[in-house]
Order: sequence, then C-alpha cells, then structure tokens
Amino acid sequence: MPEGHTIHRLAQDYGTAFAGAAAHVSSPQGKFTDAAALLDGTPLHTADAHGKHLFLGFRDADWIHIHLGLFGKVTFGPAPAPPPTDTVRLRLANSTSYVDLRGPTTCALITDAEKQAIHDRLGPDPLRPDADPRAAYRRISRSRTTIAALLMDQKVIAGVGNVYRAEVLFRHRMDPYRAGRDVTPDEWDAIWADLVGLMREGVRNNRIDTVRPEHTPEAMGRPPRVDDHGGEVYVYRRANLPCHICGGEIRTADLAARNLFWCPGCQQG
Repeated sequence: MPEGHTIHRLAQDYGTAFAGAAAHVSSPQGKFTDAAALLDGTPLHTADAHGKHLFLGFRDADWIHIHLGLFGKVTFGPAPAPPPTDTVRLRLANSTSYVDLRGPTTCALITDAEKQAIHDRLGPDPLRPDADPRAAYRRISRSRTTIAALLMDQKVIAGVGNVYRAEVLFRHRMDPYRAGRDVTPDEWDAIWADLVGLMREGVRNNRIDTVRPEHTPEAMGRPPRVDDHGGEVYVYRRANLPCHICGGEIRTADLAARNLFWCPGCQQG
C-alpha cells in the first residue's frame, strides 16, 4: 500500500496537470459514471491529501475521495490520451494531460462535511501544515500498545506505513516493542521531526531513502539496494542480512498484521 508521501506527490501532480482548467471527467469502467457526468467539464480547484487519502476538489463542495488501498494505481500521460481500457475507474483529461485511476479501494463523490469527517478520524499527518504532533503524542503516551503498532495506526498518525515505521525506529535506536507510554516527549519530538524530513524528501524524490550520507553505498563501499520499492534503507526488507551499522542480523516478525523489521543490536533503547 502506498505510504503518505506517495499520496501527497499525487496531489501535487494532479494539481500541476489539472488545476484551474476544465477537465473531461469519465469512468470507462462504469463504476463512477454518474459522478463523473456531474463533474465533466468543470475545473479542478484543489488537490488535497491527508495520510493515505487523496481528495480532488471540483466546484464549491464536490470532492472525489480516493484511497488506493493495496491495488490502486495512478498513471499520468501527455495528451492526446489513448483509448482507455475497461479497468480505468476514473480518467481526467484536458488539452495537455490525462491521468487514469485503476483498482482503488475507494473512489467516491463526497461533500465538504463527509470530507471533514474523514479528516476528523485521522491522526496528524507529518506532511500537512496543520498537523499537531502533540495530538499524536497524547494517544501514544497513554497506550500500552507497542510504538511500532501505534505508528501504523492511522488514527494516531496518518501516512506512516511499514517502510517509514521500520526506518524511523531504527534511526532513533528505539526498540519497536517498547510501549507507547514509555516513549518520552523528547523522543517523540525527535521521531516526528525526522518523519517530517524523511517524508518531505519522499515527496520530492518520489521514493523512500532513509540512510544518512555516511551510510550510502558510495560512502560505505557496498552494493546498492536492489528492490522494487527502490531507495536505500537500514532494515526494511533486509531480514537476515547484516546491519549497516553493527553488522548484526536484521530480524523480522509479524506485528499488527504487517512484517516488522529491526536490528536487535542497534534498537535496544
């Protein structure tokens, strides 16, 4: 499932390609036909993201709510748009660009009130200017749940997925099984600030890189990572491989229905 930086990057790309100009809105697959017909020919005025939720704003109070889920894909291309396949749930097209949405978990036309209700149930997003990290810490500091599980709970903090969860805990040498209530305010402030920086880089580069300059392949004289997720990481998907820092074996375990990756040697604090 895409992490929050991907959704914010998509919001930027939708805005760049379609904001302010009338768009042809269609649903070749047919599952969004009625809503598409209502929006056809209207300009996109806002592309907004919160966590893993994307919102495309048309007219005064019409929003397309998109959640990609595990299988959703978005494809941009230049005009003229090719004939769509019957898997395209939503297509936007204008004189310069088109974008196709396939396989989302959610693609629905919602109102302002419904959009706000989604925001209200999500935790703060490190990539949003209105985010309040103290709101996340209030929940974390009262919880016996592990910090690794809390970081994946979108009601606590929105947009963090399995990669950022594993990597930020490694970067702060934190045992992923530590209870949230045992994380100090200073530790949380440092984790939040790191997430803000890492995720902004993710938006900028459209991939996740989490290793510090002194741990890059060039600096360490090691081969670059080969993985379909791209990017250089410390522990994610590196089970049974040696840690870049201590040389110990990276471990993996199931936690909160996802694979957790960590270094027992480095993450004892």
